[in-house]
Amino acid sequence: MKKLIVATLVALPLAFSARAQWIVYDPTMNIEQILDETENLAEFVSMIDNQVQQIQTLGDQLSEFKNYESLFGNPSQVALSMVPALDSDLQSLEPGLNLENLVASADGNAALTFNDSGIYATVGASFQTPGGQTIQRPVDQYKPFAAVINSASNYVAVADNAAQRRATIKDQIAQTTQQLQNATTDAQVQKLHAVLTSLNADLASTDDELNQAADSALVQDIQNRNDQQKQVQALTEQQNAEFEESVSNYNAKFQLLEAPTVFPTQ
Repeated sequence: MKKLIVATLVALPLAFSARAQWIVYDPTMNIEQILDETENLAEFVSMIDNQVQQIQTLGDQLSEFKNYESLFGNPSQVALSMVPALDSDLQSLEPGLNLENLVASADGNAALTFNDSGIYATVGASFQTPGGQTIQRPVDQYKPFAAVINSASNYVAVADNAAQRRATIKDQIAQTTQQLQNATTDAQVQKLHAVLTSLNADLASTDDELNQAADSALVQDIQNRNDQQKQVQALTEQQNAEFEESVSNYNAKFQLLEAPTVFPTQ
């Protein structure tokens, strides 16, 4: 009996120890874990799907940008050969002189020797009288004529320069028009339109320069004519005053007889 009790007491701990190692299965908890894992998986799939859609949208945008660039072009990559020449012409100094400079540089000696390559007769700085006396011409009185000569020479120089530039600008306009017809992108069209507008403005500026030079010559000629009339009027007034003074002096010196002269009879 004692042996049975002892054997029972020894077996009980072993039995409890063996039952403690058993795996307990809970169906409810297992289902909840499966549902949680399924929900997490669904969220992950949704996130991946959103990323795929974003990537596809970015790809569509990139394709659209490439299509836009193919249609409109990249303005920074459009280089036009006529732009440097146009820029140089626009920044160059105007060939003509203004009226103030033309008048300030007027020299009477130049007017006395000017013949425009033999077209006009040379006046000369001096002349001789029939008696053989050499008379020097008053140089300062010929400055107005020198101013007109300067203005006319300035106009000729501006006209020559304008003719050369106009030929160059017209050639550039023709080239730009041809490139405009062959343009394949909107960027090229826009830049070519801007260059064409600038070229036309530059062409018009040559006309303005020419008109300015002509106006300078015209204004100087008007001033000379006005000065000539002024000198004539001043000389006329001086001559009238001198004539009146001469008549007055003559009358004072030579009295007119108020009675007839009586000659002696004997």
